[in-house]
Amino acid sequence: MKKATLLLALTAFATTAFAQTTPSTEVKVRDNGTTKVVTKTGRTDAGEAIHDTKMASKNVAHKTGHAMKSGAHKASHAMKKGAAKMEAKTE
Repeated sequence: MKKATLLLALTAFATTAFAQTTPSTEVKVRDNGTTKVVTKTGRTDAGEAIHDTKMASKNVAHKTGHAMKSGAHKASHAMKKGAAKMEAKTE
């Protein structure tokens, strides 16, 4: 029952994420008296929230990968340096 509820909730969020609002037209009046017509299309609020969450997780994964890579480089450099010192001592 829990799995069915979770699946239903997931599909509801996925559906709202892909739902697009109808284009809305907005007229803005500038300081100098001219008008500008702006047409807005885009994600719904739920879709925007899901998109923001996805982007945040992508950024965290990218930062974690970068930290792991730089840590591996530092460890590799330290091992090479230590091996060179040991080799110099044995000669």
